[in-house]
Amino acid sequence: MTDGIAAFPAPGHDHRQCVATLLAAAERLCTARKARLTEGRRRVLEIVAASHAAIGAYDIIDRLAERGRRPAPVTVYRALDFLIDQGLVHRLASVNAYVACAHPRNDHGAQFLICECCRTVAEISSAAVDHAIVDGADAAGFDVSMPVVEVAGVCVNCRRGAGNGR
Repeated sequence: MTDGIAAFPAPGHDHRQCVATLLAAAERLCTARKARLTEGRRRVLEIVAASHAAIGAYDIIDRLAERGRRPAPVTVYRALDFLIDQGLVHRLASVNAYVACAHPRNDHGAQFLICECCRTVAEISSAAVDHAIVDGADAAGFDVSMPVVEVAGVCVNCRRGAGNGR
């Protein structure tokens, strides 16, 4: 859990509300920062936020192609770079995919729990984990710019047999 909220959504939850909340936050953040959330960037964000599972760049391209012309990969990667810079999307290196940020803002550390069965990703935030990383890095003479941890395992829904993976 993070901030008293279940990290993994219950099966059958109203995901439309998750997407609507994220898109509204994105609009507010970009307006406040005078950053242009173009229609293309917004659509990429909407696709990334379409589920709680991580999605690869070429899967995003395929989804965009469903509504018209297939975009060039560079267009999608530029949109993803913008969304990452604005703190709306995270890149998960371990699975080479992207996930919508659960706490939209820029430059924040996080811990990601990645289910190996259903591929759902939960973003949690533990100050204790962040401090442990920074303290260990300080002891090694290393300056941490953003503490990010990716943890693979099995989510509560899959353990109970309610996830997509079992």
